[in-house]
Amino acid sequence: MEGNVIWETLRAKDPKIIVGLISGTSADGIDAAVVRVGGSGPETRPELLHFTTVPYPEEERRELFALFSPQTGTVDRICALNYRLGELFADAALQAAAGAGLRAGDVDLIGSHGQTIWHIPPEGGRGGSGLQIGEAAVIAARTGIPVVADFRAADLALGGHGAPLAPYIDYLLFRDPARSRAIQNLGGIGNVTHLPRGAGMDQVLAFDTGPSNMVINALVEAATDGREEFDRDGRLAASGRVDEELLAELLRDPYFGAPPPKSTGRERYGVQYAAELLRAGRDRGRSMADLVATAARLTVETIVRSYREFLEPRGGIDEVILGGGGSRNPVLRRWLAEVLAPVPVRTHEEFGINGKAKEAMLFAVLANDAVAGHRWALTSATGSARGAVLGKLVPA
Repeated sequence: MEGNVIWETLRAKDPKIIVGLISGTSADGIDAAVVRVGGSGPETRPELLHFTTVPYPEEERRELFALFSPQTGTVDRICALNYRLGELFADAALQAAAGAGLRAGDVDLIGSHGQTIWHIPPEGGRGGSGLQIGEAAVIAARTGIPVVADFRAADLALGGHGAPLAPYIDYLLFRDPARSRAIQNLGGIGNVTHLPRGAGMDQVLAFDTGPSNMVINALVEAATDGREEFDRDGRLAASGRVDEELLAELLRDPYFGAPPPKSTGRERYGVQYAAELLRAGRDRGRSMADLVATAARLTVETIVRSYREFLEPRGGIDEVILGGGGSRNPVLRRWLAEVLAPVPVRTHEEFGINGKAKEAMLFAVLANDAVAGHRWALTSATGSARGAVLGKLVPA
């Protein structure tokens, strides 16, 4: 099929089989979800058929982390890894399809977020910008499947942050006529979606609360010389003591008190931030376990303070639903439950939803909306002047 015929044919098909792809801020691998998507827009009906995570090869992961630093992220390295990741994302899509018992020809569309390398939110009248790599043309060429990619650019072009986008899938999966919910993602960066009782899309609020696993993981990698990439079962945090004075210093960061819409990322809370925290802790004679505990408490405090400042004035919350890798950290779960009591703290899995798969499902849903021509409706979350169709269409 040629040109517009591809998209017209896809638009007419309902439901579609779509593979959603993303590598998040932790950059440990590619999440791939095979989703049956019916309808579009607010009436979208996503059904997860299969999910897998394909870890990055060690060489590519090392190269990725080099790109996260302005000192080592040179143009030639970005250029080369953009195409190499396209190959890896294509392989992940095909692996996911096979896991669902499908051939490539059974898949109608791929929605690929790619890997974020850099994110600059709008500030002081200056527009924002961002870069995701994992070349969509390579994915389309290797799989023979049309691709929608580069989902954040149109929102950024209209003055928005291009983030967070997760509130869309949160709205589809968790809106409730009787309960006000906070859907809290504990990924590399923490972000929350507030869904008031019976909310329409124009009532959804979402923003990044601050660092979540990103700082904890960086400290753990430093403590173990790279042998461990995260605080397994929260063991280090559980064995350490929170440095309350250091925590108070960290909480003075102006980002935490800034009103939504707002977004952040590795540029602010990445390796450099963790290195400065490590130096400060050593100067104070703190153990690595103490620093991990302090970083974990920072995650909890920034979340709770965000709720009190920005969600309670909107009617508060009846329950919190955790997702992301940090939702499997028992220390984070316990501390959040203690501070938020009597509000119950639950997980995606308690609702029959695979929390690991949710963001990959999001990009399947957004790809479906791009083909349907639906504009982004959650401008209250991203701050854009108006809704745009998110994503660029790449034929196979």
